[in-house]
Amino acid sequence: MATTMMKHTHFKTLARRSFNSLRRVSTFPYLSQEPQLQDPTPTPLPPNPSTGSPLYQENWRNPYATHPHLNSLISQSLAPMGIAQPAAPSPKIQALSQTLDISSLLNVFADWMTSQKWADLKQLFEFWIRSLDKNGKPNRPDVNLYNHYLRASLMMGSTAGELLDLVAQMEDYEISPNTASYNLVLKSMYLADESEAAQKLLDRMLQTGKDSLPDDESYDLVIGLLFKMHNIDSALKYLDMTLKSGYMVSMRVFTDCVRTCVSAGRLDTLASIIERCKAMDQNKALCPSWNLCNYIADVALLADHSKLAFYALEFLARWIARGENAAPPVLLSVDEGLVVSAFGTAARTYDSKLVDASWAILQRSLRQKRVPNPESYLGKICSYASLGNLQRAFSTLHDFETAYGNSDEMDEELFSPFTSLYPLVVACTKDGFTTLDSVYYQLESLSRADSPYKSVAALNCVILGCANIWDLDRAYQTFEAISNTFNLTPNVNSYNALMKAFGRLKKTFEASRVFEHMTSLNVKPNAMSYSLLIDAHLANKDAKAALSVVDDMVQAGFTASKETLKKVRRRCVRECDADSDKQLQSLAGQFNLRMGGEKRREMLFQLEYNTDYQ
Repeated sequence: MATTMMKHTHFKTLARRSFNSLRRVSTFPYLSQEPQLQDPTPTPLPPNPSTGSPLYQENWRNPYATHPHLNSLISQSLAPMGIAQPAAPSPKIQALSQTLDISSLLNVFADWMTSQKWADLKQLFEFWIRSLDKNGKPNRPDVNLYNHYLRASLMMGSTAGELLDLVAQMEDYEISPNTASYNLVLKSMYLADESEAAQKLLDRMLQTGKDSLPDDESYDLVIGLLFKMHNIDSALKYLDMTLKSGYMVSMRVFTDCVRTCVSAGRLDTLASIIERCKAMDQNKALCPSWNLCNYIADVALLADHSKLAFYALEFLARWIARGENAAPPVLLSVDEGLVVSAFGTAARTYDSKLVDASWAILQRSLRQKRVPNPESYLGKICSYASLGNLQRAFSTLHDFETAYGNSDEMDEELFSPFTSLYPLVVACTKDGFTTLDSVYYQLESLSRADSPYKSVAALNCVILGCANIWDLDRAYQTFEAISNTFNLTPNVNSYNALMKAFGRLKKTFEASRVFEHMTSLNVKPNAMSYSLLIDAHLANKDAKAALSVVDDMVQAGFTASKETLKKVRRRCVRECDADSDKQLQSLAGQFNLRMGGEKRREMLFQLEYNTDYQ
């Protein structure tokens, strides 16, 4: 029994031990953890009040003079890796770095910039920012002082990337870069032709604060670089922003813009830029060089761009005025052929401002030493005739007659309504007989004025205008008024205009009578007289009579034109007059004229029209 009790007690002891051991190897860790006290979190210190210099992160309380490793401090320059480090500083640099404040240091930098001591300036700045001020604190530069350091780095050949690294280090001194800081970087990019980086930097300046917004120098550097790299669209975009911001455009950028736009054919854009510059007080004095102004005028006139041509002439007028006011005077003159071309452009584009500007600059160039050439007068007349300004056209004709009408060597074609003055004839018939009557009555009124104006050339234009509208009555009446009303003598052009009026109405007999009357008055007919008489005979389908007039024309010493001979030959072919045709071919051979065939014209008479459409 006792043995049984001992076994039972031993069994309970083993069970208790095994239970305890099972608790110790349990997978539930919280069963075996003991309660522990949590460590209290310490209260943090306030932030370091020493800011504004990266030197606070070092042992800044050791001054330079007592530093045991001076050369190692020199090697810790602000200059990025890759730039040659300065040599050991001179005693003067060390002394200045420990005694100067910001204002005194700026004065020293100003003197050294004048003498271009860039290495000394850079070295002094690097030592100065590692020195202590009078209060025992590291020196803190401002943005102006730091910009001097950037300029010295730029002048010593630092790249744009290195300058950007220096600009980024300005944050260590709690300095915000201003516009001048970024402009120094842009100058480096301009020298290295880094156009894309320059655009990105300019866009960054536009997005930052007001202290670093781009100014006229910023835009000038970027625009000049873009024109240099032939990136016209981007350059014009920033130039537009420059003008919208009201900044001044430099002469270099303006010249590059003019030359690039002209070469690229963007004349409308160039005219718009010039117009906007003229509207601004700070840019209205911009003017390209003399040669470039002439080049602009040539290109504008070739393209019939009247607005740009006007601006080019305006620039040329400025140069003429500058030359006259110089000491000694430099007398510049515009080529008269350029002015004649300007009159042609004004006539085709109906630009009265270009007409006035062209005549004014021509008078300024001649300086009253001689009268303009006949081509200039005729160009001005043609321009006003195209504009419909008949009053000024006839006024110019009066000046033209005053200058060349009494000359013994005058060419009769100068005042011929069939050639030189034909644009004026067309203008007189713009509204038919209404315009012709108005012109005639104005001429009649001027003939009775205090200083009377009487012109046979003007009346000839009216006669030919009447002939062009098939109005024989007005043409004949105007012809008679030359002698009866105006007390003038009709010339060969007057008779020619009347002959055309009769010939148009197929009154060949009357046209021949006019020709005979002219010769009876010892008025020598010209080539136009014979041509008009030939046309009158051809209108009546009289090829033989026309060929007879051709013979008279040759005997009189004139040469029949190829156009006249072809008209006579065409009539001979249609009338089946082989003999006359053969005679005409022989005559054309004498003048070395190749008449050619009439197959293309004859095809029109051989067309067979069919109304059966399928």
